[in-house]
Amino acid sequence: MDTQSHYFRIRREDIAYFKFIIESHEGMAVVRTKDPREAVVELMIAPGWERDVEEVLEGLRKEITLEALEPEYFSYKNGRS
Repeated sequence: MDTQSHYFRIRREDIAYFKFIIESHEGMAVVRTKDPREAVVELMIAPGWERDVEEVLEGLRKEITLEALEPEYFSYKNGRS
């Protein structure tokens, strides 16, 4: 099973908090900023951690706005097909 990538648009001022919360769960997932101008982040989930990530995201949604993006959105924005 491979790492799964999910993309979210969040407020720029929430990126550091989002990254801190996700990465505080050692080995669960890694966050990287894909487009700082549009505040798009990639969440790379380690195999076997999918349910745990969903629980953490559920809690985060109560605190910050997370707009899930389709992978095609990011590819299209960067001129890839």
